[in-house]
Amino acid sequence: MSTKIKLGLFGFGCVGQGLYNVLNQTEGIKAEIVKICVKNPNKKRSLPAEYFSFDKNDILFNEDINVVVEMIDDPEAAFEIVKTALKSGKAVVSANKKMIADNFDELYELQKQYNAPLLYEASACASIPIIRNLEEYYDNDLLGAVEGIFNGSTNYILTKIFKDNIDFSTALKQAQEIGFAETDPTLDVEAYDPKYKLCIILAHTFGLFVKPEEVFNYGIQNLSTFDIQYANEKGYKIKLVAFCRKVENKIVAGVLPRFIKPDNKLFNIENEYNGILVESAFTESQFFAGKGAGSNPTGSAVLSDISALTYNYKYEYKKHNRSAKVELTNDFTIDLYVRYSTANPIDISLFSNIKESYSNHESAYIVGTINFAELRRSDLLKRKDINLIVASDAKFEVIQNSIQSKSQELVSA
Repeated sequence: MSTKIKLGLFGFGCVGQGLYNVLNQTEGIKAEIVKICVKNPNKKRSLPAEYFSFDKNDILFNEDINVVVEMIDDPEAAFEIVKTALKSGKAVVSANKKMIADNFDELYELQKQYNAPLLYEASACASIPIIRNLEEYYDNDLLGAVEGIFNGSTNYILTKIFKDNIDFSTALKQAQEIGFAETDPTLDVEAYDPKYKLCIILAHTFGLFVKPEEVFNYGIQNLSTFDIQYANEKGYKIKLVAFCRKVENKIVAGVLPRFIKPDNKLFNIENEYNGILVESAFTESQFFAGKGAGSNPTGSAVLSDISALTYNYKYEYKKHNRSAKVELTNDFTIDLYVRYSTANPIDISLFSNIKESYSNHESAYIVGTINFAELRRSDLLKRKDINLIVASDAKFEVIQNSIQSKSQELVSA
């Protein structure tokens, strides 16, 4: 990469403006914004008109631009931009987690074929530099698990519920009013957003390339005051937790709400903050925390990738390229809290072990052990009167113990 980086930006929304802010307040990074491609010619913007273009080719085929920064919200259009830029030999920085997760295999091959780097630290957990740490710091360590809060919007909602004693719909409305949740909050509250991030994390943790549809996600959309009361009585909080864990040569992975005890480091991660726990053989447990949303935190992650390009950094995907391969599996047991309507009972034969149960005239719950593969085939996931929450933060001990008791029958979600 030349000593001077010439940037072409796609998009100038929250992340784009954040990048502009941090770039102009940072000394030592020789980077200049040459052109910004945007969609709406009538929108008022904070920069002079000469910065902007409405034709993507003004960036993609501009020989003065050597780094393309993709920050738009359309994953299909983003993929075409990134693909064209890589084929042109331009380095690319992206913040689009869905685009990356949907097209990981092809993006990996394009980087190899055209010898052009694609960096995407901002696509997972914003200000937390988790991807590069997994790629470099933990390169020679035996990673066992990565799990945490990957979505700032739902964490803000859950914080409001437990701190302000309000219900889910009120907390969601407040999050929408201040811009932490979209008008259509589906991607966040139904856990698609953290699932896309988890797919990216899987590649850099275990070298495993998966499609998003292979990874299970269950969000907080069915959370009720009954569930919140249960958590409060136990002294728990509820957090939406993404996880991936290695058991021999199998990987379990997914996104589910989880009851968190006060001694868990995720307990005090509040508002739009994210928190990530990394377990490894040599360093044991380490914890990362930082803002998972916001203009400047995400812009800072994009700028970090731009800075890395000045010394020719690229992902090497060493874990993926090693001969030992791992695979995702659904064959494991999980301790779940299952809340349902008393008028519409559930099939208790799903539980191999029931640890706790209760019912009143409206709602009931069972806490017990369920085979995850059977859960995914059941009708529980389709019912709106049901909510599922991982029973405690000791979930992975339960998985490992049940695997051992079943002649090393291994797992993944």
